[in-house]
Amino acid sequence: MKLTIEKGIAKGRVQAPPSKSMAHRLLLAAGLSAGESAVTNVALCEDVLATLDCLRALGATCRVTGSTVVVRGVLPENFKENAVLPCRECGTTLRFLIPVCLLSDKTFRFTGAKRLFERPLDAYADLCRLRGLTFARGMRELVVKGPLTAGRFTLPGNVTSQYISGLLFALPQLAGDSVIRLTGVPESRPYIDMTRSALSLFGVRAAWENDTTLVVPGGQRFASAVPVTVEGDASGAAFFAALNALGGNVEVTGLSPDSLQGDRVYAEYLAALAAGTPTLSLADCPDLGPVLFAAAALLHGATFTGTARLALKESDRAAVMAAELAKCGADVTVLPDRVVVKKVPLSSPVVPLSGHGDHRVVMALAVLLTALGGSLEGCEAVGKSMPDFFARLSALGIGVKTDET
Repeated sequence: MKLTIEKGIAKGRVQAPPSKSMAHRLLLAAGLSAGESAVTNVALCEDVLATLDCLRALGATCRVTGSTVVVRGVLPENFKENAVLPCRECGTTLRFLIPVCLLSDKTFRFTGAKRLFERPLDAYADLCRLRGLTFARGMRELVVKGPLTAGRFTLPGNVTSQYISGLLFALPQLAGDSVIRLTGVPESRPYIDMTRSALSLFGVRAAWENDTTLVVPGGQRFASAVPVTVEGDASGAAFFAALNALGGNVEVTGLSPDSLQGDRVYAEYLAALAAGTPTLSLADCPDLGPVLFAAAALLHGATFTGTARLALKESDRAAVMAAELAKCGADVTVLPDRVVVKKVPLSSPVVPLSGHGDHRVVMALAVLLTALGGSLEGCEAVGKSMPDFFARLSALGIGVKTDET
């Protein structure tokens, strides 16, 4: 789908979308409980639907009424035999559920988009190899079989936090205690703490012993009949807040001041970009990369560190943002773990920008085009996290038109 974004100044109020990250965690926790729990304020984007599909495949029931999902969970010993788990293109769903499925001695097959299985799974492959478990990876599928046993688990600290979160959902249910040791200070620790927060709501404990070691008591069960609400999403809110850095007047509501989300730094980072040419770390907030690159290009430039993992997302986000911003005249240099955006004059692109099938790239480029005007291809990708993004943008006074050409 190609849209034309008209140059304009955004004004108005917008509710932050529900946190996709927290929805995955709360739905999975509910899905591992023997009872029934209600999860409210759920946005049914493609990624969340993938998690619901996989829970149903394991044997849970998920009833959706508006933005509320009532989940009757299933214990690992009752998972369906030979279940096929359709992950669509959601890395969170896949990485969270691999260790959960390894709790059973049954065989499970994960399916999904080709790009999903091009993304790293090495930490789980190594774990299964060392413990003699099945981990058979194909171009569009993965077959795993347990059973996993308690013990010591060592992971590099610089891998995606989703590996650690996946283990945190699985290890408490094993008979013995476990320890997760990270070799080096973990990146994206806020996401690990979000997982611990979700677990605690369902009565499951896991604690930091020090900065690199998590202790997970075994023999735990997820509590049932737990009513929980998904908080507002800082990463989604950042796209609308960025409109203010470009001269807009947008009030973003619905965010918790006590949120553990790493992306909550978006306000601080956008203020730094508006004030000068800062150096900002994306180590704990990689999802902010695309919109911050766009804002930096429109403002005073910036240097971003901790960017290596952007290559492992739905697209190689640093590379594709550099390519698309160049169509507007931007000067962006992508280094192995650093991105440098220089201040140069920008202009409306003479050719359509491309979203590269990546929801965050599409939304970042749409923000850019509110300042420049122009066309954007691949806009349907927003369905992965915020299907109503363009309706929200239009409601703020930005012209959004279907490109009939």
